[in-house]
Amino acid sequence: MNPSFPPLEERSNVTREILRAEIAPAYRPVVLRGFASDWPAVQAGLQGPDAAAAYLRSFDVGVTVEALVGPPEIEGRFFYGEAERTVNFERRPGGVSAILDDLLALGEEVKPPSVYVGSTPTSRVLPGFAEANRHDLLAVPVEPRIWFGNAVTVQTHYDMADNLAVVVAGRRRFTLFPPEQTANLYVGPLDFTLAGQPISLVHLDAPDLDRYPRFAEAARHGLTAELGPGDAIYIPTTWWHHVRSLDSLNVLINYWWRDLPPEVGSPFEVLIHGLLAVRHLPKPQREAWRAIFEHYWFETGGDPAAHLPEARKGVLGSLTPWLAQNVRAFLKHAFK
Repeated sequence: MNPSFPPLEERSNVTREILRAEIAPAYRPVVLRGFASDWPAVQAGLQGPDAAAAYLRSFDVGVTVEALVGPPEIEGRFFYGEAERTVNFERRPGGVSAILDDLLALGEEVKPPSVYVGSTPTSRVLPGFAEANRHDLLAVPVEPRIWFGNAVTVQTHYDMADNLAVVVAGRRRFTLFPPEQTANLYVGPLDFTLAGQPISLVHLDAPDLDRYPRFAEAARHGLTAELGPGDAIYIPTTWWHHVRSLDSLNVLINYWWRDLPPEVGSPFEVLIHGLLAVRHLPKPQREAWRAIFEHYWFETGGDPAAHLPEARKGVLGSLTPWLAQNVRAFLKHAFK
């Protein structure tokens, strides 16, 4: 099976108001063509790898970053190793300029090793970059992060926050699956990951349907887009996405944000706690708790506290800093 996927929706001239009123509520990924075409970084990226690298070097202050480095045999696919709790790459420290120089040199090789620097705040390693390459799409200030490397693949994963990803140099192919396809993506360990988030174990370009038969259903719901310099993509939180960099030097800037009150906690932490507290209960008890969770969390029967006076709603009341503080204090005491 070599799946092909229909294209993502594309928009242009998207404003902050359009993002908030139309795109975000639809909870579907959207390509923003030409979003950052006026960025100096993008203009450098359009000139080729040498110009893109030179532009990034102009902001480098010598801070050490971590690079993932894999042998040519992995063909850019960072993944788990053969032995238990191992990976098929190494983590190596290096400077931004030195890594860029290595990438330019590797661009001459037919089968180069895979090199990738991910999720690094620009304010730490490239101060001044964000000020020189601005946008006004987001309503809150968000720290931009840089990702750069050669032709590598970021395995299918999801993010804990909404994501705006902007291609600066090279081309990237995004393939996405909606959250309801989680069971069909055969997710790897939750507590031993490659770089933070759990990943799908399915090789997207050559899926083994004997081993992962339900992926055929996930493939029916996949969407794809190829982005070049200046293009961006909006990816809602929990949407699974696979990202392949296609050129010898690829640079991307992304912004993660949660359009939520700061008091809101992490659903992933709730998931992990639920595995401890609920998953091992007898099935009748799990089903009973499912009904309770659906009532209180998902409000399947309406507001679970509608019958209570405001003063007696307690943790079911409106979210405030005071309420969040009390809930956290309760949880801290419970875990002593």
